[in-house]
Amino acid sequence: MKSASRFEKVAARAWNLLNEGKPFTPIFTIGVFLTYALWTQIPLSDVGFGFIVTLPLFILLWRYDFPLFLRNYLWIPVIVWLFLRGTNADYLPLFAYGAGLYFFFTVFFWGTIYYHLRIGTRWTNFTRFWKLVLKNSDSTSGNAQEQLPKVALLLMYWWTASEPATFDMTFVWFPIGLFVFAWILHHYLFDWKPKLPEAMTVDADLPTSEKVYVLIVDGMRKDRYMAANTPFLERLRQEGTEYTNMETVYPARTVVCFSSMFTGARPEDHGIHSNMVWNTTGVKTDTVFDRLRAVDKSGKILGIAHLVDAFGSTDVRTVTAVMHNDVADRNIVERAKQIVHEEDPDLLAIQLIGTDQTGHSRGTLYSEYVQKIEEADALLAEFCEELDRLGKLDDATLIVMADHGQADGIGGHGHLDEGERFVPFWMYGKNVHAGLKVDTHRHILSLGPTITKVLGADIPHDSRGVLLTEAFKEATSK
Repeated sequence: MKSASRFEKVAARAWNLLNEGKPFTPIFTIGVFLTYALWTQIPLSDVGFGFIVTLPLFILLWRYDFPLFLRNYLWIPVIVWLFLRGTNADYLPLFAYGAGLYFFFTVFFWGTIYYHLRIGTRWTNFTRFWKLVLKNSDSTSGNAQEQLPKVALLLMYWWTASEPATFDMTFVWFPIGLFVFAWILHHYLFDWKPKLPEAMTVDADLPTSEKVYVLIVDGMRKDRYMAANTPFLERLRQEGTEYTNMETVYPARTVVCFSSMFTGARPEDHGIHSNMVWNTTGVKTDTVFDRLRAVDKSGKILGIAHLVDAFGSTDVRTVTAVMHNDVADRNIVERAKQIVHEEDPDLLAIQLIGTDQTGHSRGTLYSEYVQKIEEADALLAEFCEELDRLGKLDDATLIVMADHGQADGIGGHGHLDEGERFVPFWMYGKNVHAGLKVDTHRHILSLGPTITKVLGADIPHDSRGVLLTEAFKEATSK
């Protein structure tokens, strides 16, 4: 299986500009208004003046996401502006143009053309995707309930501001009022963000293993896993130790989750807050891989191109995400076998992407999503059979988990809707208790420090994750 090319890595970063809600809103709005201005022959000087006046609103809507039910309040500023400035029939063709382009982009370009070319979905995917877009609650470009009122307000405000003669104190007081409104909502109503550990990780002695294999089924919802027929993973769950209240981080984006998983650090500490990594240095904190190198051991993540931006090419072996979704996980497992044969790392984390991609393209509440979980089960069983044949499981710890779940609609994940927050997580091995269920609340930050201790290394310097001592037969506090 080929690795992600340099072009694919660049393209992935570019796509994130249109996928993540924060950059999408200004990019799309500016594109809509400029093309409409050219069509209607609005003087560019007026367009530029209107943009400068509208810039505070762009900044405010970048700063505040209005996730989950907070999006319901976004129509209030639109109504207030219409009340202050009056309805204008000229808004209607602009709104119609913007809404038309939005649904073309999300439903046809993204949901149909893009997914067909990248992962092989049918050309008729739009027949389901439009429903997923309308239902989606994640703060991405595919969240119609959030993006439409944001874009409508910006277009309407910009249109009015493009007539210099209409400029008055309303354009001063309205942004101030919007800021106060957004601050109040986020300060008093945004209360579902996980409370991550504040104290640094408390060290303990854990029984060591020669190898650790982390089997990550990206985007696997806990309830949908339970609906699937997964004999291999279920055996590991029943014969190992399961953490029944393992919570992901906020925002629950793949790169953010992996950054917390393999550093033990909170997003505010490691500095990764979306799949779009804006800095050029990746995570700002110590990593699992740094600690393993300090004791002459090696670790690798086999995953998507995005992860290189967080951890660098030394610690990440990439897989191309441009392939039919029916063969994606198969190719990843074959590449994982190759890594075991050629590099034999002490730690190998495998990211299966088929389940996540199916959720995004076809939704989570359909049979296709459950089928992908079942396919992942069979492929992971095959991978572990190869490890067993090579004698790699004799002294190994297996960890099965998801980085995040998925919400309804287009399988969004980021703002911790139902289905995203608590993830499947269990461990298996000769040093792990059999049949134990741990109901204590834990976070995926615990993965990093636990891995390093099992492999005989020190805890990452910036780790705040709680060591999963309950799972091990012989664990002692220091």
